[in-house]
Amino acid sequence: MRRQGKVKDTVLIVEHPPTVTFGVREGINRLVGEKESLEREGISLVKTNRGGGATAHNPGQLVCYPIIDLSKRRMTVDEYVSVLEDIGICLLDKLGVTAVKREVFPGLWVVGRDDANMSRPEKIASIGIHLSGMVTSHGMAINITNDLSIFDHIVPCGMDGVSITSVRKSTGVEHEMKAVKEYLVECVRKYLGMEQ
Repeated sequence: MRRQGKVKDTVLIVEHPPTVTFGVREGINRLVGEKESLEREGISLVKTNRGGGATAHNPGQLVCYPIIDLSKRRMTVDEYVSVLEDIGICLLDKLGVTAVKREVFPGLWVVGRDDANMSRPEKIASIGIHLSGMVTSHGMAINITNDLSIFDHIVPCGMDGVSITSVRKSTGVEHEMKAVKEYLVECVRKYLGMEQ
């Protein structure tokens, strides 16, 4: 519908039940253990058409799915990914977490107090997108209060040795997800100029 001009640019903000999703890059869709063990724990396995490798979703993780026409905004794919990261940085700043971008590794990272040189950053947000006719789908998942043990079942984004964190783990604060979603709307409006 967006490609046909029947709807305006739209952003979906959701939480998912326990799910592991796989991206199109088969070589980096890596599980730890057997698929059957995830299914026994009630974790769904879903193949997607987004970029990137395996990632995990569950309640308390905020997922932002922009469906926007990049050609109408005269925006390149790299610029769009950078804007998604800026939206995440904006949201996390409101929640008391300083997150940073890393070249070559889409997503957001938190650096520990004793680790100013980025040698062991923790990942707090993942990005995986798909384009069809320059219209985006999929997007960004940000760990807020979710149970991080779901990530024990995968090699996040196919990257060995990556530690995953959340706002709750980084700050010790339990945020109300309704308020976090409202903050995210503010950040989306700031960086994408979206109307309500």
